[in-house]
Amino acid sequence: MANAAETRPGAPAVPRRGYVTMDDVAREAGVSRALVSLVMRNSDKVSDRRRALVLQAAARLGYRPNAIARNLASHRSQTVGVLLNDLHNPFFADIAAGIEAYASDIGYRLLIITGGRRQQREQAMLEALLEYRPDGLILVSPRLSGSQIAADVGAVPCVVVGRRLRNRNIDSVMTDEALGARLAVEHLVDLGHEQIVHVDGGAGAGAAPRRAGYLHAMEKAGLQHHATVVGGDFTEAAGMAAASKLLRARRLPTAVFAANDLVAIGLIDRLEQDGVRIPQDVSVVGYDNVFLAALNHVRLTTINQPEQEMGRDALQLLLERTEGRTTRTTRLHRPELIPRATTAAPR
Repeated sequence: MANAAETRPGAPAVPRRGYVTMDDVAREAGVSRALVSLVMRNSDKVSDRRRALVLQAAARLGYRPNAIARNLASHRSQTVGVLLNDLHNPFFADIAAGIEAYASDIGYRLLIITGGRRQQREQAMLEALLEYRPDGLILVSPRLSGSQIAADVGAVPCVVVGRRLRNRNIDSVMTDEALGARLAVEHLVDLGHEQIVHVDGGAGAGAAPRRAGYLHAMEKAGLQHHATVVGGDFTEAAGMAAASKLLRARRLPTAVFAANDLVAIGLIDRLEQDGVRIPQDVSVVGYDNVFLAALNHVRLTTINQPEQEMGRDALQLLLERTEGRTTRTTRLHRPELIPRATTAAPR
């Protein structure tokens, strides 16, 4: 009876436990490890016969190249760390999709993690990404301070999406947030609204320039005495809370500019629970133009940001940094008003 460890000539090799190494392939093919290394690096110093011998042995064993060892030798990981503010918000998923699509085209891998809208968690997740020694980092709307980000990333190439930091070593991709807020207010003013409230994004990235843009646009329209900011955050819950506060007031505004689409959707949901009609009683404008805004039962008027293009830009800038660019660069996109069914002239 044949020993269970023996194999018939030409039969597939018995898979080993754990990872298959170059040494395993060399033994299977009956060649040196150095030759296997040359084959795996596509060296032209190997004959076609011996290359085929090694590749056939590797296929039988299920060998996969050791990316970590290869990267240590090349000083490149072909990996980018991506820290997203919040996976619950489709805006961040769309940014990640833009990064991933371009990364796939050029053979890069992504390590994606979320900060959960909390500075302490962001700090821990940023440190975790750095432990993997990626070629660079993309931080999407981080809540950490600029000085903290700069201290943590050090010399690692870094691009921030949604904010501009005062650091010459960190690039930015963003839209003109103040212009987007102005477009929202101007749209409502053109419809005839004067009582326009802004529900802001609190400490979130982009909240401050959107708030400032709203105040400036209201002043420019001669409506500064009507300007009212309700504190919030970039969540549906914040929108619902703001709606409850407005409902408790003596009189509802005729229009609301929400910090983002999630805030707008939460606000609309809460107002409609109390019988407020949108847009007959209150017009609502969001910001971001996430896919939810275009759904037929929502049809939210909003400000568009080209999320996937912004993600692609972020990876492009990062790769430029890894290739030696040292000057700070900002890619600034122009927002666009997308009018839909949640805005109309006041009655």
